[in-house]
Amino acid sequence: MDETVAEYIRRTVLKIPRDEIKSMLQKWGFLSEAQLQTINFHQIKDNVSQEVVHLCEENSANIKQAAVLDIIYNHIYANKRMWSVYQMQKTGEEPEIFDLQAFKKKFKRRLLSALENVTINFREYEDNAIWIRVAWGTPYTKPNQYKPSYVVYHSQTPYVFISASVLKSNLPLLCQALLVASNYHDIREMELRSHSLTSLKDIVFKRYSQNFQTHCPRAIQDRSGEPEYVDVRIIQENRSEKERIQRVTREIFGDGPQPQLEFARYKLETMFKSDPKMEVLDKKEPFRCLVKFSSPHLLESLKSLAPAGMADAPLSPLLTCITQKARNNFKIKEKSSFPESCVSP
Repeated sequence: MDETVAEYIRRTVLKIPRDEIKSMLQKWGFLSEAQLQTINFHQIKDNVSQEVVHLCEENSANIKQAAVLDIIYNHIYANKRMWSVYQMQKTGEEPEIFDLQAFKKKFKRRLLSALENVTINFREYEDNAIWIRVAWGTPYTKPNQYKPSYVVYHSQTPYVFISASVLKSNLPLLCQALLVASNYHDIREMELRSHSLTSLKDIVFKRYSQNFQTHCPRAIQDRSGEPEYVDVRIIQENRSEKERIQRVTREIFGDGPQPQLEFARYKLETMFKSDPKMEVLDKKEPFRCLVKFSSPHLLESLKSLAPAGMADAPLSPLLTCITQKARNNFKIKEKSSFPESCVSP
């Protein structure tokens, strides 16, 4: 077995939590159950990894077989990678029978015709997800197994989830191979990114239910004439307001937890209307801007704004429509009044 393969297997084993090494090696299936019984999984991880490498040498493991273990690890710990969503489009509307073997063949042929030094691995999972691992090389160097690209494609859907390598120049080649293999003609990034692959799937596959604002915010009352002392009426009013905020927030976001979204971006077109006497806007051209959102847990952050007293309830539709606009090219058209309207979050 090549030294680079042995080192790669050793490092992959070291990434796995101690309690899960045996079960993950069993899922890998490259080592027999009798060989696994010879490993002492209670010793330090470095010694465990050395024993695994020794057994792999007996079985003459190669890099493609070692890469399968890496796919298994990344499938279980998908949240350690940053995922982006891409949507493909085709001209014909008639559904086609998906042929997995033809998909693999066309994908590999397309990539290998553009770049010879690549390692490509596939693994199928029970939810019709095809995991693809691509390790990239150059015309003069071998593939770098430590910085692969990962693709998760659900057959019979136009959605692809990609965790790209550091070499962004390889992304167009990856997208071209996906289009050819899946018989689509165009692909675009949906501007949704997160470490939670499950949350991204919930959004694009509409497994996440969110209500949307259908009524106008309540006007803020002028309390300048209220007495300074606190009485039962003020306590009751505060309690009622808190209940209203909780009710409105629940109506908009629902009762369940939000998908873990970390990045969103969409284009905004706003038509401002002003008093002709102000002479602020002479032309009726829309105001265009690019709105970006970023947070460790974006939707939960937005959900907590009103209850925390940081925003009025209900929130502006510009903040609550992110998941809906994710499926509609993130293009929003709103008519607002000038100068009260503000498009910047």
